[in-house]
Amino acid sequence: MGPWCGQMGVGGWVGMVGLWVIVVAVVIWGVSRLFPANEAPAPRAVLDARLASGDLDADTYRMLRRELDGVDSVTKDRQWRAT
Repeated sequence: MGPWCGQMGVGGWVGMVGLWVIVVAVVIWGVSRLFPANEAPAPRAVLDARLASGDLDADTYRMLRRELDGVDSVTKDRQWRAT
């Protein structure tokens, strides 16, 4: 071993590894703050946007809206029964 390696004891190596772990963690945290994950839009907002853009006609919109409302009421009913 060269002279650069023999002067640092076990504590020095543990400290250096710990320092690099902290540096990498801070870099990963910083990048995740710069580029946050996009949340999925709400189903009703997507449905409203599709109606506004002309992808859906009014009858299809009403049918899908009723289905979405039915899913929400079923979910709320299940949550209420579970308590």
